[in-house]
Amino acid sequence: MDKNQTSKQNAWQAVKFTLFSVSAGIIQLASFELFIKIFQWEYWLSYGTALILSILWNFTFNRRYTFRSNMNIIRSMGLVFLFYVIFVPLSTWWGHALTQARWNEDIVLIITMLINFVTEYLYQRFVVYRNNIDTATK
Repeated sequence: MDKNQTSKQNAWQAVKFTLFSVSAGIIQLASFELFIKIFQWEYWLSYGTALILSILWNFTFNRRYTFRSNMNIIRSMGLVFLFYVIFVPLSTWWGHALTQARWNEDIVLIITMLINFVTEYLYQRFVVYRNNIDTATK
């Protein structure tokens, strides 16, 4: 817990992150379904493109409203990019492997999205915005 934030503020921050993540998840699921079912792209291409769309959406809203940070946008986006440099190859690999093993691609996507949700919140809260929460002017 941040020494400058109360438990209530931390809880509200987690709720906001969850709500924005749900909206990003809807974007990711809808675009994934479009790419894989309508365009009939491979899993990895459908997943990767849908993930990029949701990352951009989620980053924008969480920086502004969840963490309310005035941190340099290039620096904060760069740090989030580093998270995804590791997450995207790993999740694409396990997603491809599981779908090749005949797992349902929607189940694989949902499991992957849940893992992404938890790990990204922790990374953004304790790494990216660690010293820059509530620094934006209102």
